[in-house]
Amino acid sequence: MAILVLGLTLFIGTHLLREIGLRRVLIDKLPQAAYMTGYSLLALTGLGLIVWGKASAPFVMLWQPIFSMKWITLLLMIPAFILVLAGNLPTSYMRAQVRNPMVLGVTLWAAAHLWSNGDLASVLLFGSFCVWGIIKLVSLRSQYDHTKKPLLKWDGVAILAGFSTCLVVMIFHGQLFGVGVLSIG
Repeated sequence: MAILVLGLTLFIGTHLLREIGLRRVLIDKLPQAAYMTGYSLLALTGLGLIVWGKASAPFVMLWQPIFSMKWITLLLMIPAFILVLAGNLPTSYMRAQVRNPMVLGVTLWAAAHLWSNGDLASVLLFGSFCVWGIIKLVSLRSQYDHTKKPLLKWDGVAILAGFSTCLVVMIFHGQLFGVGVLSIG
């Protein structure tokens, strides 16, 4: 469990540098290449430790999810994927309205998975990302470049690609993550 906690601390910690007041200090003191390299190495190391820590964590059940309600998780994953994709595309109406669609998508992903997983490692993983997302949504709420005109085509791309990607991940969730979510056939 310590590996998971260390990974979450590194990954989420690097992604909260702005909120804890260290981002500007580090950017001012370090050459840009050093800052970006250090940031990237810490975040990637954290991500690797999260994967390793989650895979190797002992299974400690905290609460039993309601199996008949797993459809809520499946339903929440559709907008989560769409929003994550919208956050990585050029200007769209989703970005103009939501401001930070990727962060909202990750927060929905985390909340959906918290609903479906009651073990300690999952609660640490998804709970940490859910709290991180809420902090980021509050701190970044006013950041949006209003000079760029939103284009409806990017909303369409986000919806089609997000829904398609969500469907593929749901179909292959068992092979990818060890837990099947759809019963096909």
